[in-house]
Amino acid sequence: MPQNLVDITWALAFAGLGGALGTLLFVFFAGRLPAVFDKLTPGMDEGREIARGNMAAAEYFGRVVSAGIIGLSVIIGAAVLGGLIAGLL
Repeated sequence: MPQNLVDITWALAFAGLGGALGTLLFVFFAGRLPAVFDKLTPGMDEGREIARGNMAAAEYFGRVVSAGIIGLSVIIGAAVLGGLIAGLL
């Protein structure tokens, strides 16, 4: 079997493993992110404020949670890219 094919196979295996682990971590932390935000604002119930129509609370909550999700996505992308690089070296 040619060495190039072995290297590509290892790269795909590491990328797949990194992607699977990253996806599991993303699902776990994305589910926990609103709870972390609730702990940062102890005197405010965001769900009730959003249900009452408070647009400022809804936009702030949405932006903070979406920024956290984008940050998690960058970390997962780095893990997959690191798996590809490790497999090719």
